[in-house]
Amino acid sequence: ASRLPEPAGHVGCSHVNSFKVGENWRQELRVIYQCFVWCGTPETRKSKAKSCICHVCGTHLNRLHSCLSCVFFGCFTEKHIHEHAETKQHNLAVDLYYGGIYCFMCKDYVYDKDIEQIAKEEQGECSVPGLGEKYPTWETTKPELELLGHNPRRRRITSSFTIGLRGLINLGNTCFMNCIVQALTHTPILRDFFLSDRHRCEMPSPELCLVCEMSSLFRELYSGNPSPHVPYKLLHLVWIHARHLAGYRQQDAHEFLIAALDVLHRHCKGDDAGKAANNPNHCNCIIDQIFTGGLQSDVTCQACHGVSTTIDPCWDISLDLPGSCTSFWPMSPGRESSVNGESHIPGITTLTDCLRRFTRPEHLGSSAKIKCGSCQSYQESTKQLTMNKLPVVACFHFKRFEHSAKQRRKITTYISFPLELDMTPFMASSKESRMNGQLQLPTNSGNDENKYSLFAVVNHQGTLESGHYTSFIRHHKDQWFKCDDAVITKASIKDVLDSEGYLLFYHKQVLEHESEKVKEMNTQAY
Repeated sequence: ASRLPEPAGHVGCSHVNSFKVGENWRQELRVIYQCFVWCGTPETRKSKAKSCICHVCGTHLNRLHSCLSCVFFGCFTEKHIHEHAETKQHNLAVDLYYGGIYCFMCKDYVYDKDIEQIAKEEQGECSVPGLGEKYPTWETTKPELELLGHNPRRRRITSSFTIGLRGLINLGNTCFMNCIVQALTHTPILRDFFLSDRHRCEMPSPELCLVCEMSSLFRELYSGNPSPHVPYKLLHLVWIHARHLAGYRQQDAHEFLIAALDVLHRHCKGDDAGKAANNPNHCNCIIDQIFTGGLQSDVTCQACHGVSTTIDPCWDISLDLPGSCTSFWPMSPGRESSVNGESHIPGITTLTDCLRRFTRPEHLGSSAKIKCGSCQSYQESTKQLTMNKLPVVACFHFKRFEHSAKQRRKITTYISFPLELDMTPFMASSKESRMNGQLQLPTNSGNDENKYSLFAVVNHQGTLESGHYTSFIRHHKDQWFKCDDAVITKASIKDVLDSEGYLLFYHKQVLEHESEKVKEMNTQAY
């Protein structure tokens, strides 16, 4: 599995929740809104005029923010409040002009229901014509909902909705890039992030920022323009930041995916030269929020049975295939009739089989003895990999291209993969259900957090020396399309499941549940 610095491992701002643990946070926040934000009385307005200046440069015209952890005012435009936050490790500040809460760890303004309620209450208490009424939170009224419901020009998501389906011109053996771009632009949370214009460039040279280019690419692909897009700038930036992919040779789609995620991860943090690539600190950029999982490695001493555990972040899971040089863990006949909706057919390997092999205990052998931390002696041991934390989007890579001392070849073994996947059996918390490496699968785990839905498949046709990449993309719940560079055609679920499969993209099913809730609310409103 490809690894990177360990991330924060959550979606949304946890720093606001930490702030709300304090006993008097409500009262302290009310005082800030009363005295420095809304300023409803002459006394508070005078106090604000005297007090609200930057503690660094002494001005008050550069979007002043007040620290929520101490008494400090700083310019947002000149980044004086940023310097204070970094020095003092104070993560939150309030915008004294608009009243919004900014999180320096998330690098964005954040919403919290409780804080929003306090801001509204204080704004109401201190309301003076012309003051404290800038940019209030918009909430739909009943007449507005009726207008939206009767507006015939309102865009609705229907089965014939094709916004987001746009071909990409092949610029010369760039099909490996096009198929990954199609998968990324149909990744639910990533799509929402870029289409809501949430990216704030931290790069010293924005024209070289790959995140800025991805933001522009999302706008292009979801613009409604039916003509194929020419991703020349994306290719140029990839060549600059991932030199090993430069040139018009055919490249590996999996290698491109990992390189793209790495550059996006670094550019989200404003790190152009890769200086923070090995930074052990948590990262909460959008790439890590979506793609990062935790891979747990348990090494067990065969003498004292002491266990040494490490957890490494990973962006994907690379799976061995039968027919490769590495020995494959065979299915035990008659163990399961159906796993993850995969009807087990003799001779057909499934994604679950590959995951079973990946998470089985492996004897390291006498030539790889390690020093046990418990018995302090070099002993033989076993190693077992499991998932400690699941990512929002799980990417599985089948090792179809084999490069060994003896040969270079492509493994074309068909691997059956399901539309819906339950990862519960492969979690570290499920290890007690394993016996001698054999998987004991629950009939119904009841844990929706570990269940995934397939939304993209990348395929490779041809040989190791000459081939072509295409992708299948799920546009609606049961509607699939085949993306072959500039050409996009309708595909059936059978077409998808019968394909060879090189990269599989699954997202957590809870995302679909949220989407269904929104649809239900819209239906009720109209």
